[in-house]
Amino acid sequence: MTQENILKKRYDFVLLFDVKDGNPNGDPDAGNLPRLDAETGNGLVTDVCLKRKVRNFIQLAKQGENGYDIFVKEKAILNNAIDEAHDSEVVKAQKKDADKTDAARQFMCAKYFDIRTFGAVMSTGKNAGQVRGPVQMTFGRSIDPIVSSEHSITRMAVATEAEAEKQKGDNRTMGRKFTVPYGLYVSHGFISAHLAAQTGFTTDDLDAFWEALEKMFWEDHSAARGEMNVRGLYVFEHSTALGNAPAHELFEKIKVERKDSSIPARSFDDYNVIIDETMPEGVKLIRKIG
Repeated sequence: MTQENILKKRYDFVLLFDVKDGNPNGDPDAGNLPRLDAETGNGLVTDVCLKRKVRNFIQLAKQGENGYDIFVKEKAILNNAIDEAHDSEVVKAQKKDADKTDAARQFMCAKYFDIRTFGAVMSTGKNAGQVRGPVQMTFGRSIDPIVSSEHSITRMAVATEAEAEKQKGDNRTMGRKFTVPYGLYVSHGFISAHLAAQTGFTTDDLDAFWEALEKMFWEDHSAARGEMNVRGLYVFEHSTALGNAPAHELFEKIKVERKDSSIPARSFDDYNVIIDETMPEGVKLIRKIG
């Protein structure tokens, strides 16, 4: 990290994304039904799910490029990665346990994009401390209540000979899947320049993060998720590290309204995105998508 690419400004952002005939984020505690607010019926997509999309895109796009490895990835053994940090020469050179922990933390931040972006708890084995990430996101919440559709599906095969015998030659087995006919979701995000300085999150990392948000569904298609697309990414760039306006006031500049509430929404064209481009002093709106 050089002086030139240290993050010096605060950022807040609004992310709009939608789903059509898919399950954007199933709830394992509810039979994989789409997550929703039980009181309002609005759909939910967890921040963990959205961060997973970012991690997967960075892993695919950067292909192990130096400084862009991913700590929390499929089948990863986290303590092995922490052990690697403690086996490095820079950590071994430290005499005190506290200094070893700090050096290991810096090693992990430098190597793993998701640690210096979202933070991590690295005290599960050899201690590499805890990192509070500069980038935080809220749950995605649908603009309108969603409807969860349940579908019966048929598999024209069985897994074992015993199953085939039980079916007496009829190899069809039944299953179920859940989809949302259509839902438009909004998530809010926050980027702290002060925390970025602690983890080493740079302007290059910020550019990679914006690209990941824009393209995170491009390589994430599956039968379960249907069609998912990013429909809007609106970034509020402050002129200072502390910021020039409260985030909630900026988020209120982006309003999403139904064109005709008498019929169910079934596409992004059923909504209007209304943007108030008058910004407080020191704040610049960057429309990356939308």
